[in-house]
Amino acid sequence: MKLGSLKEGGRDGTLVVVSRDLTRAVRATGIAATLQQALEDWSNTAPRLNALSEALDDGSADAAFDLDMQALAAPLPRAYEFVDGSAYLPHVARVRRARGAEVPDSFYTDPLMYQAVSAGFLGPRDPVRVVSEDYGIDLEAEIVIVTDDVPMAVTSEAAAGHIQLVGLVNDVSLRNLIPGELAKGFGFLQSKPRSALSPVFVTPDELGSHWQGNKLHLPLLTHVNGRWFGAPEAGVDMQFDFAQLVAHAAKTRPLSAGTIVGSGTVANEDTALGASCFAEQRTVEALRDGKPSTPFMGFGDTVRIEVLDRDGTSIFGAIEQRIERQPQP
Repeated sequence: MKLGSLKEGGRDGTLVVVSRDLTRAVRATGIAATLQQALEDWSNTAPRLNALSEALDDGSADAAFDLDMQALAAPLPRAYEFVDGSAYLPHVARVRRARGAEVPDSFYTDPLMYQAVSAGFLGPRDPVRVVSEDYGIDLEAEIVIVTDDVPMAVTSEAAAGHIQLVGLVNDVSLRNLIPGELAKGFGFLQSKPRSALSPVFVTPDELGSHWQGNKLHLPLLTHVNGRWFGAPEAGVDMQFDFAQLVAHAAKTRPLSAGTIVGSGTVANEDTALGASCFAEQRTVEALRDGKPSTPFMGFGDTVRIEVLDRDGTSIFGAIEQRIERQPQP
């Protein structure tokens, strides 16, 4: 099934079940008012939501309506936790090599992960507003999963059973602010603003054979200003699968229902498949030409991120955003 949230009903939106072709929806408020509420009682709500999904797709659901993507908030407009990994080591290795650093051996056995902004997510059509282009505005196209309640010290084998939803994120980064923050030795803050989520999240079974080994096995397609930017294979070169990432995050603490876990920027060894962020593209250029030639994003630029199945049908809907100047208060 596919789930989304309307921009109505308060900060957490209103839960809707969305048709497989992303054209129709039905409010699920008789089951759960919000997606967060549904996740907190998932064993009871999931079967009922699935039944509503089947009714929507066979045309028997009451009060179904045509879906307007502009009316959608993020599926989880805010979450209790968002932890973002960096599971694609080709990306990590290239960035480090461009600055003359090697990849430590520990990176191959222990995932990289940081605590990201979860107090609010942009909707799939909301603009990315930034104060200045000098911040180095970048997109990061990633896969995310959403958990139910995860116990502390869960094994990766058991963690797989806690992955309930899959989606996409544009994990916005302000690249020119990152070096100064990391130099302090205390992690990201100002350089990582709010991210945007895909129109819908889907259950793993909705992905069929494209979900194997706790990974999504399809290209992650990005366009910038209407031009192809990259389509790396999400199931290739991912050093740690999502179950391993969940287990890593839960090593010393439980994870609350509704926790979002990100894959990090999707990247492959094969650079012909393009990039999922400008930092990656610029690193490839620096290694090839001695310096980067592609600028970061500017005001008026647009980005589109989506995953298509083998028939060319959008699975999660597209994140479509425009970069805009943030007015001064």
